Amino acid sequence: MKRIGILTAGGDTPALNATILGAVRAANEARVEVIGLLNGFSSFFQDRAPHVLLNPLFNEIPQLDATRGGTILGSSRTYVNDEDPTVLELIAKRIARLSLDGLICIGGDGTLNGLQPICDMVPTVLAPKTIDNDLGLNFIGEADQWVKDVENGSESYRKEPHPTGLDKTFAVQKMINYATPGYATAVYEAAEGVRRVRTTAESHRRIAVIEVMGRHSGYIALGSSYGQPDMVLIPEHRFNIDALAKRVQQIYDHQRHAVIVCGEGIVGEDGREFGASSGSTDPSGNVVLSGAASNLAATLLDHIGEDFFTSSGAFRNGKAAFFTRKVGHTQRGGRPLRFDRFYASQLGGNATQMLLDGENNSVSTLQWDSIDGFTVGRHDASLFRDKFGEIHARTVHPSFYSPEQFQISEQGRQYLHPIFSDAIGAEDTEFIRQSLFDFGNLYHGYKSVNVDIAKITRYLGE
Repeated sequence: MKRIGILTAGGDTPALNATILGAVRAANEARVEVIGLLNGFSSFFQDRAPHVLLNPLFNEIPQLDATRGGTILGSSRTYVNDEDPTVLELIAKRIARLSLDGLICIGGDGTLNGLQPICDMVPTVLAPKTIDNDLGLNFIGEADQWVKDVENGSESYRKEPHPTGLDKTFAVQKMINYATPGYATAVYEAAEGVRRVRTTAESHRRIAVIEVMGRHSGYIALGSSYGQPDMVLIPEHRFNIDALAKRVQQIYDHQRHAVIVCGEGIVGEDGREFGASSGSTDPSGNVVLSGAASNLAATLLDHIGEDFFTSSGAFRNGKAAFFTRKVGHTQRGGRPLRFDRFYASQLGGNATQMLLDGENNSVSTLQWDSIDGFTVGRHDASLFRDKFGEIHARTVHPSFYSPEQFQISEQGRQYLHPIFSDAIGAEDTEFIRQSLFDFGNLYHGYKSVNVDIAKITRYLGE
C-alpha cells in the first residue's frame, strides 16, 4: 500500500484533526502517502477532486494540529447513492486517478451507512467521531432489535424494547465502541452551560429549561449530569408530563428554582415530539428539530398553572417564571479536551493500520474494561447493521437512566466515570488562561486555516 486517502464527513466535532493526525503519523511510519480529500465525499463528485498531500516526505503538514477544533479538510453531508451506476463509475475512476490504495472515512453512523458503495471500489475503513456518542452498540446483537414498518408505501424504523432483566446483567465492558471522539468535549460545554445557567435561575427564582444536542440519543443530556441539573430528559424514554410537572413543583417549592436539561429529540408519553416543530430537513434528510426547550416550558406551564407562580406576587404571569436556553453549536466546536485528542489520534492510527492489514468495511473502535482501561479495537461493519442492512444511532441503554427520578442512574454514573475522570488536562486549562484574554487578540483578527489549505490544494489534471 503506497497511498491512502482520508476524509471527514457529516457534522464537525472538536477532535477531527486529532484523528487525521493519528492516521498520518501511522502512515509516516509505514512510508505511505496520505491524501486529504476536501469537503468529505463531495470531493469525489467534482471532476478535479480537490485534495491535499498531508505528509510530504512522510512528515505531517504544519496545519495539522491535534488541538485545533473542526477539520482542516472541510466536511459535508454529501453521500454516495449506490443506486446510481453512472455516479459510481465516475467515483471509481477518480479514485483510480488519485492512485488510492485505501480510504479512511471519519464520521458517525450516517458516514458508515454512506461509505458502503466505496468499499467495492477500494478498501475502506471508518474512524469514529460524533459528539452524540451514538456510533456503537451497547452489546453484540443489539442491531437485531430494530424493526421496519411499512405503511402506505413509506418505511419507518422502531426499536424493540430491551429484554426484561437485561439491565441487571448488562456489562459496560462489553459495549462496542465505548465512547466516540468529540463526546467528552461536548459534555464539558453542556455541563458548564448548566452550571452557569443555574446561577441565573437561582437568583431570579425561575425555572430554566436547557436544550442540548441529541436527536435520537441522549448521551450528551446524560453527561450534562456533571453540571448537576435537577432533572434530565432523554429521547430514549418517553416521559409522563403530569409526573414531570409534579416533580418540578416539588423541587421549586423546596429551592425556589429548578433546572431541567432535555435532549433535542425528547418525546412525551403520548408520542409528541417536543422538538419537531419545524417541517424542514437538513442536508441528510433528517427533520430539523427546534424548540424542544421552549415547547417543554410552555407545556409545563399549562400543567402547573399560572397561580402556582403568581400567587406569591413574584411573577406577573406564569410565563415569566420560565426561561429557556440552547447550548447549541458550541457543543461541536472549539479545542478538544485531552480525552478526545488522545483517543482520536489512537483511533486514527488504528484505522491506518487496519488498511495496512488488509481490512475493508471495518470500524476502528474504542474499547474499555476495568483491567486494561481504554484500548483500540476493530470490528466488521456488518456487526452494526440490522437485518435490513441499515445502521442506526446507538441509544442510551435503559440501565443508564432512572425515568422515575428523571435522573441518571447508578449504572449511568459508572459508565461515565472512566471517560471523565481524567478528561481535562492541565494543558487545557492553561491554554484558556494564556490565550483567551491575550492582549494581542484585540489587535489581530482570526486567521483561518482554510487560507493556508487553499494554497496547498491540488487538483486532478494538474
